[in-house]
Amino acid sequence: MALLHRAQLHPGKLELLADWLPGRRWYQGSAPAHVVRVASFRFDDPDGAVGIETMLVRSGDGPVHQVPLSYRAGPLPGGDDWLIGTAEHSVLGRRWVYDACGDPVYASALAGAIVTGGGQAEEFFEVDGVREVREPSMTVTGSGTPGSTVPSVHVIRRVVEDDGHTTIVTDAVELAVARRPGAGDDGLTGATPIGATLTATWPGQPTPLPLAYAVPR
Repeated sequence: MALLHRAQLHPGKLELLADWLPGRRWYQGSAPAHVVRVASFRFDDPDGAVGIETMLVRSGDGPVHQVPLSYRAGPLPGGDDWLIGTAEHSVLGRRWVYDACGDPVYASALAGAIVTGGGQAEEFFEVDGVREVREPSMTVTGSGTPGSTVPSVHVIRRVVEDDGHTTIVTDAVELAVARRPGAGDDGLTGATPIGATLTATWPGQPTPLPLAYAVPR
């Protein structure tokens, strides 16, 4: 489960993405970006230290882009290339916001969801000791088998940015993240990836689209 806070974030996530997105080779849209949220989901960090959120966003009439984010209380060692920016959280203090494709905690969570046939974390607020579940804005499902052994990711060895997807090579698994789901040029749509796949639906997209796939190494 993912515990959320009723808090203010300054600058906001969409503000950070508006400055960052136009510099990505896979981004298609206006510059500066006028970013709107389409949907989002979260994974759990078993250690509870890193927030993991994947946002689907769009700028103007451009395609939907997938942007996995990780939120940390301090800098990610060796993660300067993946830093989107810092923001002040009114409850948790300063947060370092990363493109999660460079974060091993995200890679481990993504691999686990895909390989075990899992999905997103349930999101909830806690108000005066009472848990309030937030209705999901999208649904993700891994094609793997429950009970499968989850690849133990410790190190990201390299990340390759392509025009439509990002490949994450770790010590245990190779992952591919579609940056423009369903666009037809994301490296996933229209093909049958080797390995298990994460698919998603969201309002306006009732047919599942591939978001990512995983191949054990």
